[in-house]
Amino acid sequence: MMRAELNGDELIARRHLAAEPERVWTAFTTPASIAAFWGGAHAWVPPESVIVDLRPGGEFVLDTRAPTGSTRRLRFVYVRIIVPRELVFDEPVTGLRTTVTITPADGGTNLTVHQRRLPAELRTTQAADGLTSILDALAAHLRH
Repeated sequence: MMRAELNGDELIARRHLAAEPERVWTAFTTPASIAAFWGGAHAWVPPESVIVDLRPGGEFVLDTRAPTGSTRRLRFVYVRIIVPRELVFDEPVTGLRTTVTITPADGGTNLTVHQRRLPAELRTTQAADGLTSILDALAAHLRH
């Protein structure tokens, strides 16, 4: 486990995954895989809530359910898609931009998730821990 780094209005997480880049790409671009890892340890994502319209201008939508039962709808808009190595998407309400970079490396994949323009309420250790948890869940998902 590598912890995400918080630096001002940016959050960066890097991870080496023991999976081919194509499998990592599929995990980030198919509803069933997104549902399997996106909530990390702090939430559950109902598979039927995930919508992926994988094109610039297309939406990526999902619901997260906390252990308390509260549900939060997340909506992102794809800005750039370079198959199979980069996804850039924005959260329209806050302006948060996420860049996912997938690079082949040492029999697996180096993954970088870089979030920019974090709103003040996400510039926290809790947000860094949340991203770390999501990537831990991704690694576990890819092992199965």
